[in-house]
Amino acid sequence: MMTTLALLTLLQLSPAQAGTLSLTGARVTHGVSGPARADTKVLPGDNVCVTFDIEGITADENGKVLYSVATEVADAKGKVIFRQPPRDLETVNSLGGGRLPAYAQVEIGLDQPAGDHTLTVTVTDRASKKSQTLSQKFQVLPRGFGIVDLAITADAAAQVPANLLGAGQSLFINYAVVGFGRDTAKKQPNATMSLRVLDEKGKPTLAKPFVGVIDKDVPANAGALPVQFLLSLNRPGKFTVEVTAACKHTGKTATQSFPIVVQPR
Repeated sequence: MMTTLALLTLLQLSPAQAGTLSLTGARVTHGVSGPARADTKVLPGDNVCVTFDIEGITADENGKVLYSVATEVADAKGKVIFRQPPRDLETVNSLGGGRLPAYAQVEIGLDQPAGDHTLTVTVTDRASKKSQTLSQKFQVLPRGFGIVDLAITADAAAQVPANLLGAGQSLFINYAVVGFGRDTAKKQPNATMSLRVLDEKGKPTLAKPFVGVIDKDVPANAGALPVQFLLSLNRPGKFTVEVTAACKHTGKTATQSFPIVVQPR
């Protein structure tokens, strides 16, 4: 079933025109402020994260912004399967202006039936009483082997989104593997995860990829295998990160890739 749905507002980046409330720049990303997804098809156990900007929000003389957010998810027939009533929120525009980068994220349960869905977010400016709505369609695929919950973060706890990347930083690549098989004797998976980085010309930056194996100490009721790789960003440039998972019990493999840009120091 559909599980958590949350919308958080991050520190605003630049001013925008006031007077007209709008939700702009919507894009589906891998995690908060992460790289754009190639499509909106997700496996059970994955999440849908929509990143956007709230433009024209009212701020008082101290920069305080008061607003509310309501969210819901409906299936292909228009039946609402998850609803979060309006929540009163506030933040401070430390840099001034009327723009707030924001995101809405819905986590897909491991048992969620396949089908088309629509995520709807309604933002209300509590000062001006103006409201705007943003809708994003996505498709839940049938259960299967794959990589889900892909996100890049600046910390090992996977709580701090990695936004602008610079040489000298560390980057954590987080994801999970679902739909894996287990052996008949010990009921353990045998999954191999690998990561490689390609340069701007498509050539691997290292002769061998980073590799990890999960084949023991996995609880019988675990439906997902968490994975994390650490990358040291030692030089600037444009790169592509490619993660691959393989299940030896089922013979299935899955790959996802995304671009990163490392800025000079």
